[in-house]
Amino acid sequence: MSESKFKNPIFPDGADPWMLKHKDSNYYLTVTRGDRIQLWRSRSMTGLAKAAPVTVWTPEPNGPYSYNLWAPELHYIEDRWYMYYTANDGGGDDTRRVCVLQLEGEDPLKDKWIFKGVVNTAYAGLDGTVLSHKGELYFFYSGYGYFPEYGSAIYAAKMENPWTLTGQNVLISAPTEAWEKQGGMAINEGPVFLRRNGKIFLVFSASATWSDDYCLGMTSISENADLLDSAAWEKHPGPVFGKNVEQGVYAPGHNSFTVSPDGSEDWIIYHAYSYSEMDMNRSEGSKRSTRMQRFGWQVDGTPDFGDAISTNQWIPSPSGK
Repeated sequence: MSESKFKNPIFPDGADPWMLKHKDSNYYLTVTRGDRIQLWRSRSMTGLAKAAPVTVWTPEPNGPYSYNLWAPELHYIEDRWYMYYTANDGGGDDTRRVCVLQLEGEDPLKDKWIFKGVVNTAYAGLDGTVLSHKGELYFFYSGYGYFPEYGSAIYAAKMENPWTLTGQNVLISAPTEAWEKQGGMAINEGPVFLRRNGKIFLVFSASATWSDDYCLGMTSISENADLLDSAAWEKHPGPVFGKNVEQGVYAPGHNSFTVSPDGSEDWIIYHAYSYSEMDMNRSEGSKRSTRMQRFGWQVDGTPDFGDAISTNQWIPSPSGK
């Protein structure tokens, strides 16, 4: 990895990557680790690959939320740091919930994190994220309440504070199409947001994580609409980012977004496999790797994520230092 160019992956073992550029000009990254939560920090995006991880949270042994810590997200809300992550008691999906940590202090790598509790969602689920909009906080998550098929859908509710929901959990996006049902499960998960051109774009992961066809879908709404009006969301008719067989990229998904150091470029950070699910090199223990690439915008104001790029290809580094 050079200063002017780099190659993916930035982490060979890093599922569900969440990268955040903070007002202190540092980049923070966290990925699924299963039994703990770790953070990386660097002044540059590519520098995260060389940064030393800091374990900021280890759950109590054998607790109700001490197993399968997935998809942590770091958020800065109302001048406080919060961490949202999925966990369960080691049992089935019905025990899986989104938990919240709050930082006592200002340094996420050095100060103490405290357990605030479990978000009071209407359904068991995972992949919680927070959107601040017009003075209100909204919580979006992937819940297991969608029927008749087994799987998950995206729900949303207002928040009365960063760890408590109030009011109804509204269904925003359900896996109703074939491209959302690959791998034997009907899945919408990993919601994340982009704002641009008077719209809010909700990007989510679709199909089973082990399927080559795990991909990103998208639904959008006017920034002036009611975010809890399910009919106001307009779903894109197919995947907006998917496998690229020619480039050897499979199952790209569960992403986050950030900007280059100088703020001039938009970047997508995601995980993917380098082998097909049918390839003997992709064993049961194969790791999803963290990757990133620049994306642009269509003339109609919607994001253009392009094609997933091979790990053999040199990529210009993010603009600015």
